[in-house]
Amino acid sequence: MKVILPLKEMTLSEKMGIMEKIWSDLAGGQEYTPPDWHSRILEERAKLVESGAVGFTDWETAKDQIRNRVS
Repeated sequence: MKVILPLKEMTLSEKMGIMEKIWSDLAGGQEYTPPDWHSRILEERAKLVESGAVGFTDWETAKDQIRNRVS
């Protein structure tokens, strides 16, 4: 089924309403099996974290870094 929405004509509120309905439907317990490549990517990233090659930034620091880059 192909659905075409008039996105350019819709308000932000209308778009958010549609997104909420779609998310609610997706969260309704439908079974989903992610593609195999998702597992491979996650395994690769876990290895990078375990080796210390990559790390994490807490959310507040990340937001500050983003603000500094765009201002």
